[in-house]
Amino acid sequence: MQNQTLPGRLPVKMLSVAIGLALAPVAALADTPTTLDKIEVTGSRIRAADAETRQPVLVVTRADITRQGFTSIADILQNLSSAGSPPAARSDALASGESVGGYYVDIRNLGASRTLVLLNGRRLGATTSGRQDLGQVPMSAVQRIEVLKDGASAVYGSDAIAAVVNIITDNTFDGAELNASLGQFSQGDGRNQQLSLRVGTQGDRGGMTAALDYSKEDPVWAKDRWFSRHGDAGPDYPGSGWSGVGRNGSHCNPCANGEDIKAADARWWTLKDGGDPANPTDYRPTDARDRVNANEQMMLQTGIERRSLFATAWYDLTDNVRLEGEALYNQRITDQQVAGYPLSYDVPATSPFNPHGVDTEIVRRLWEVPRTTRSDLQTFRVSGALKGAFQLGGRDFDWDIGGLYNRNNLSKTGHGDASKLALNRALSPDCGTAKDANCRPWNPFLPNGVGGPGALSDPDLQTFLFPYFTDTGTTSTTVYSANLAGALFDVPAGEVGIAVGYEHRREEGRFVPDAFKQSNESTGLAATTTEGGYALDEFYAELSVPILRDLPFARELTLSTAGRHSRYSNFGNTLNSKFGLTWRPLDELLVRGTVATGFRAPTISNLYGGAGSSFERYTDPCGIGATNSVNGNAACNAAGVPLGYVQLGQNGVPCTGYPCQTPDEFINQSNLGLKPETSTSRTVGAVWSPRWVDGLDISLDWYQYSVKDMIIADSVGRILRDCYVLGDAARCGGIVRAPDGHISGLTYGVANLGRMETQGYDLGIRYRLPELAIGQIKLDWQTSYVSQYDEEGNNAKGDKIMIGRVGQVGDSSVFRMRSTLSADWQKGDWGVRYGLRYYSAMKESCVPNRPCTHPDRFANGEPDAIRRVGSNTFHDVQVRWQAPWNATVSVGANNVFNHQGPIMFTSPGGAFPYYAGFDFGRTVYMKYQQRF
Repeated sequence: MQNQTLPGRLPVKMLSVAIGLALAPVAALADTPTTLDKIEVTGSRIRAADAETRQPVLVVTRADITRQGFTSIADILQNLSSAGSPPAARSDALASGESVGGYYVDIRNLGASRTLVLLNGRRLGATTSGRQDLGQVPMSAVQRIEVLKDGASAVYGSDAIAAVVNIITDNTFDGAELNASLGQFSQGDGRNQQLSLRVGTQGDRGGMTAALDYSKEDPVWAKDRWFSRHGDAGPDYPGSGWSGVGRNGSHCNPCANGEDIKAADARWWTLKDGGDPANPTDYRPTDARDRVNANEQMMLQTGIERRSLFATAWYDLTDNVRLEGEALYNQRITDQQVAGYPLSYDVPATSPFNPHGVDTEIVRRLWEVPRTTRSDLQTFRVSGALKGAFQLGGRDFDWDIGGLYNRNNLSKTGHGDASKLALNRALSPDCGTAKDANCRPWNPFLPNGVGGPGALSDPDLQTFLFPYFTDTGTTSTTVYSANLAGALFDVPAGEVGIAVGYEHRREEGRFVPDAFKQSNESTGLAATTTEGGYALDEFYAELSVPILRDLPFARELTLSTAGRHSRYSNFGNTLNSKFGLTWRPLDELLVRGTVATGFRAPTISNLYGGAGSSFERYTDPCGIGATNSVNGNAACNAAGVPLGYVQLGQNGVPCTGYPCQTPDEFINQSNLGLKPETSTSRTVGAVWSPRWVDGLDISLDWYQYSVKDMIIADSVGRILRDCYVLGDAARCGGIVRAPDGHISGLTYGVANLGRMETQGYDLGIRYRLPELAIGQIKLDWQTSYVSQYDEEGNNAKGDKIMIGRVGQVGDSSVFRMRSTLSADWQKGDWGVRYGLRYYSAMKESCVPNRPCTHPDRFANGEPDAIRRVGSNTFHDVQVRWQAPWNATVSVGANNVFNHQGPIMFTSPGGAFPYYAGFDFGRTVYMKYQQRF
């Protein structure tokens, strides 16, 4: 695919000089900078004295962060009531690509790529799929996190459809601070450790701060948790989901037509205990004892190690001009392991180990060598800016000119997939002879754990068959920007504020799979190169117009508006706007509302992504085992599916549980013809601080989002439903079926598919009680309620309808209600924080041969059986002590009562029968902070 033509390269040296100046030793001068009485908050570039309440912005303070037992910024944000299911969950053992190991956030259930993440008001670098890793930023450097729960494309551009998360670091820190923590699950695994050092010095004219972080989290194994050790359906269904490709190996003899291993009359054989693999009579029929539980070798939670260095500095060149700079380095190492590869291969008749003397099909899981992947992602980021202030016509203006360069370098090292070239040599008669002396012969008929010539347990044979594969990737984000904000003129109600600015941004990305993957010469999934980029120029303007002030029932009435014009090099222009109204009828009551349009541009991988393959889990509606099977209808008959057909899983064995993993590789690919998503968002809310209850603040906000032309990965389930249930012949073109009826190939990709509409409410109550004899008590209760979450689909007649998904769990899980409560008590040197995390009831599509609470349920005029389970609540506790040597010691537990979520047969958000966003056990920890 051709790349877009981009402007010339960024002169990085210019940024480097700016950073170097900003980080140079600072000199103290006599004058102290003037403290501003107006502030800028996330969502607007116009400063205002009470800006923090004009929009629905949730602030997470440094105290909030330190008084919880979570190990990353993303963990903190994931437990906000407005957060959706965790993107790229660490329990998704089969996940691959650039996103693995990253920490991402999804606000409003709209997807991580629709939440924009900023660091000090500037974009974080993103993967080629548009995800921004929150784990890049050291927690020790964070002063606060502002979450704007509103669309803000008019202010920040693409991706700000659902929300904006702005991580703000502390650039005024003076002194030194050492933090250490250690924790693990009460089961004795998943140990996590963190060590950080923060130092800073501040003068009258300049200052600098640096933070160094190290963290490591050990993996958790699926065999060590009750819900994942048994298979894909929990302890009540042992053996469910076990693979038919066992570690003992099976061969087909005879096979129908000598080659069709999936035909009903095929016979499968496994070596008897103590048998001679060269003797054809020493094999027994393969049976259930040869199935294998792949979860025995799976990680439930990946291991992660991080190293981060962040530095920021400022220097006042004059009384009105300041130079600022930031530099960031982060290394993330992620380790994954899944079970040995389920190999299906032809052993030639000439192999010295073939007991039959004819080409023989063998299936064997390569159990001796589990598949592992180590992802090493390094981030380099520099930014610099000149900021200043001036007066014009007696009015104050602020300006800044800056630049940003962010680069991610990724190296993925895989092991455990076999080289097909080596396999062919290892099975040839010349292997190990003078003709091919460097070859190591393999006897695939030997079961796991059985020694002998050609046993896979031989280290030399493993080295020969299993090379190390390396994928590499690079993404970069380059930004130039200029902003100006101030007051234009006076009106009777106050000053008319304005902000204008320009931004140039360039995104480039490249991901190169190993040569073995590109040539399909390994047993791993095939893939091709992703490479592309685009550039854009944007202009924006904001206006704040006070209409009324200091009148009865109109202490304030202000209208705000913003617009942003974006010109992309690959798809053209877009214009987005935002309108807001702030009304304060009483001093203690503020009413606010916004209407905004937004957009999300297609990502590099959406447009220029290479093709990849995967073994998908799905339910074939033409199979009689499917809930609401359509076996025998016109579409299934036309595809050659026989009556009574049962979907086939791995090794061609009929599926007993659904969804069932395909034995064949499906192909997914990008789409150069994608267009941007567009959205409309509306919010109306109120903030009430009653004068007769000091310290109480109550906020209530209603929101509504509508997203059109959604860019989503097409799914196997959606394609099969459209083709066979709805009879849409245009959707059948990528489906290939074998003569026996099973789907042997399917090609799909990303598309602008339909629309989504959601609305709901956010309630926030914060109360700081008057200091009592028993101490100081603070309460914070945040609740999000989703009243609508509809996605466009089709009914059985093919008509477009909106399908409700509130309460439904899956790849993206939408809870009806999430609520968090924290109560903090402080008296003298002692403090206690209690936290509660509540998730409302869940429902999932019913799975054949499993309990179904509502089997007769209909939705949209057709059967839609669901299983419903109850709500879940997790409790967290921390106790802290302020030591007399200027230190704080904290001990605590997340999920202190060791609550366990229910078995979920559809494995929502991960690879195991459990909701991926729930705790996997009780985490106990200790923290120590020393201040100098």
